[in-house]
Formats: sequence, structure tokens, C-alpha cells
Amino acid sequence: MSYYKHESAYIDEPAEIGEGTKIWHFSHIQKNAVIGKNCVLGQNVNVANNVTIGNNCKIQNNVSVYEGVTLEDYVFCGPSVVFTNILSPKCKYPQAESKYYIKTLVKEGASIGANATIVCGNTIGRHALIGAGSVVIHDVPDYALIVGNPGKIIGWVSEAGCKLNFDEDGFAFCEKAGKKYRIQNNLVSETE
Repeated sequence: MSYYKHESAYIDEPAEIGEGTKIWHFSHIQKNAVIGKNCVLGQNVNVANNVTIGNNCKIQNNVSVYEGVTLEDYVFCGPSVVFTNILSPKCKYPQAESKYYIKTLVKEGASIGANATIVCGNTIGRHALIGAGSVVIHDVPDYALIVGNPGKIIGWVSEAGCKLNFDEDGFAFCEKAGKKYRIQNNLVSETE
């Protein structure tokens, strides 16, 4: 086995788990899940059927990554982050099949703070930062800093998560990331 699994964790077969990944206490990986290399899944993490998680992701305690959710490389999910995959759940009218699940994509390097809720059908952009307790009900652009309920853009962050302060020409530099950014038409991109 090229990954670590705590003795209390359950892994249903078939599942694909990358080299160097660590799966901690009471976690459950369901069938056909694909988890990349060097990930860390904390205590009581549930990865549902058919979920794909990229390389170098960190999923803190008490997170359920439901079917229909995809996490790209370097995604961080803080403790008790909530994902959904049905917009109108009703016990009397069950929708417990893949055909009902609405997809959610969390792009490379995005970070989601503790207790944030990500409503299904949305895409969280590259390197975006979702503040603790926020509720995401719309797509989030790359590098956006989101807080509140409903979540709103209150600023922009670098790939390293540092708040960007743009000059009058629309440029900002992040020393931690060693990268320059530009804001144009209320969208941020990395620049030379």
C-alpha cells in the first residue's frame, strides 16, 4: 500500500488512492472514488461514490465530499465545510441517484474556510479564498475573496492567499507568491 490508512477508516473497493495520501480516523472512502497523491483527509471525512480529488489536497475534519463534487489539485477544505449536490431535497421525493446530482467544481488552489457551505451547481475559481462560514450561491471568479451569507466578493487574493492591493494602473504584486497580478473588467489574472 503506497498510502496511509488509519485502522478505523473504511475504503470501499474499487477506489483509487494516490501515493503518499493519508486517511485518518473514522473516514470513509466510497467505491469508484479517485484521490490523488499526497492528500491529507482528516478525521471523519466522507468521500462519496465517483468523486474525484486531485493531488496535494487537504480536507480537514468532518467534511463530506458528495457525489458530483470535483476538487482539483491543491484544494484546501477547512473543518466542517459543507458541500451539497441537490438543490431541492425532499424525503418524500427522493433523488438518491447520480442522474439527480448537480455538479460542483473547485478549481486548483482554491481554499474554503471552516463551516463554509458550497451550494451545488457552482464553480469556485482558481486560488479563490472562501471565508469561514460563508455561503456560496454563485460561481466564484479566480483569486476572489468571498465572505458572508450570501457570499460576496470583498477583495482579491494571490495564489499564496495574500490580499492584493492594486495600484492605479490595476497591478498588484505578491511577495509571498513572487507573482504579479492585474485586475481588468473586475477579473484578476496573473501577469508577467
